[in-house]
Amino acid sequence: MIDFHTHTPTWRTTSWLGGVTFGADEFVAFMDSAGIDQAVVLSHDGLFDATPETNDDLAAFVGQYPYRLAGFGTVHPRRADAPEEVDRMLNGLGLRGLKLHPWLQGFSMHEPALDPICDVLAQSGGILLSHDGTPPYSTGGQIAALARRHPSLPVVLGHAGLHDTWRESLALTIETPNLYICICGTPPYAAREILSRAPSHKVLFGTDAGLSDRKSQDYAVARVAEIDGWGITDAQRRAMLVDNPRALLAGR
Repeated sequence: MIDFHTHTPTWRTTSWLGGVTFGADEFVAFMDSAGIDQAVVLSHDGLFDATPETNDDLAAFVGQYPYRLAGFGTVHPRRADAPEEVDRMLNGLGLRGLKLHPWLQGFSMHEPALDPICDVLAQSGGILLSHDGTPPYSTGGQIAALARRHPSLPVVLGHAGLHDTWRESLALTIETPNLYICICGTPPYAAREILSRAPSHKVLFGTDAGLSDRKSQDYAVARVAEIDGWGITDAQRRAMLVDNPRALLAGR
């Protein structure tokens, strides 16, 4: 199983996983307990302070388990050096993609400053994952518009629209060739509908582990176990948990 949406702190600082501070060893042990073989680890501290140092720390964290962890750093799009930092993240630090959170980082997905950033991502074989499902700042339509301007860049809707906008996220995934949808925090009834209607090669899954102050291990295990109640086929399950994320990461 490949979990396409997890979080971790910069490795020099402390955060919480099940009520205790954790490093890469503890994070991988938690993955083992949840049946997760690989995880996409998204920058968390960097969303609040998008500096090169936060990307350095994330690279050091995932670099301890390069076959288990794939890091997605971040930048603030309005900073003049953002395209250069994206290039450094991917080609210097070995990170695999870029995480953006328009709501927390305080920008619009329609801002022209995103275009040179996406150009660098596409040229370097990177992936863009954006928070979605939080109107009016992070909607599927806003993210899909950016994806359509950069058709060679894989763009992932990080939460499949959550509870309120999943129908929009699903419709846009169907009609936008380079848009992918990650079921993460999405209610079960929406997950079933997404899996029944979305292109089978474009659905991913994430637990959001490492972010909440609740016991993230218990939460992740519950999310994985919940899949069995969605009434999906073995082929759908394998595509979502193994084949699709593996193919997307292999593009880097």
